[in-house]
Amino acid sequence: MKLSWSHVVLNVRDEKKILDFYTETLGFNVSDTGPITENGPNIIFMSQNEDEHHQLAIVASRKDEDPPNSLNHLAFRVESFNELKMLNGKLESAGVDILPLSHGNTLSLYFSDPEGNGLEIFWDTPWHVGQPEAILWDTSLNQKQALAWVEKTFSNRPTFSQREDANSDWINRS
Repeated sequence: MKLSWSHVVLNVRDEKKILDFYTETLGFNVSDTGPITENGPNIIFMSQNEDEHHQLAIVASRKDEDPPNSLNHLAFRVESFNELKMLNGKLESAGVDILPLSHGNTLSLYFSDPEGNGLEIFWDTPWHVGQPEAILWDTSLNQKQALAWVEKTFSNRPTFSQREDANSDWINRS
């Protein structure tokens, strides 16, 4: 059985603030909304993929200030380095604190939504690097410079290899 990620539902305090962040800053579109039960709180479904009814949903049901569960972060992949750079600029313009980390296999931006839910947006590099690895990267670099930096920084790791080589090794072990 192969499972593929479908969606996440977040319990939130401030529906408008969270909805604005995910639609305006991150570019999600609302696909549906309505009460969960009769007289219950609304659930708002959002997606960036027209083939997925929702990738993310929010329910304005949180009352406390503490995290509702043990969620560390949600991760989303972008298809190009330019998309990652554009998002970095958009987050900076919105005043969001960003932690740019590279795991060798990705260039990632870590940040939180307005209610403190952790998010990671990443772009895959062409390499595999055994984990955990996390080194700050310079978001002012262009794609060529960033890839050269990743290769220089991680190529001394024993597990550093081309991604397709590592993927075939992993599949052969399964």
